[in-house]
Amino acid sequence: MVEADNETRCQGGCLCGAVRYELKGPLRDVIACHCRQCQKSHGNYAAYTRVPLTAFTLTVEEGLKWYASSETARRGFCGTCGSRLFWEPKGSGEISVAAGTIDPPSGLQTSHHIFVESKGDYYELTDGLEQRPGGLGLAKHC
Repeated sequence: MVEADNETRCQGGCLCGAVRYELKGPLRDVIACHCRQCQKSHGNYAAYTRVPLTAFTLTVEEGLKWYASSETARRGFCGTCGSRLFWEPKGSGEISVAAGTIDPPSGLQTSHHIFVESKGDYYELTDGLEQRPGGLGLAKHC
């Protein structure tokens, strides 16, 4: 995390560098999503922070591809290396960013788990964080 002009700035990107971004301002705590779509697209649960679109800037986007994963959201990924990067609900004015794609140190902490009723049967949630069924008013399939 870099402090510049009294504004927190984080940078991150995909594995190969064909997608890079910058985030400005405070980031939401990380939420671990265990829905089936996150499992299928990430190979496990997904961990995302979120910022307003006004705080999000693509600095390299040559590899960026979007997939409409539902009627209400799309997922951004690198078409070159396959890294899963973003989840954007339509019309929200916000974008969720995969926490693992942020260059360290991120200063982030995980706050809770969502869609825990869909979690994989090969692991247990034992970190003591709050576990919520569903997705805080999000569509059943995010």
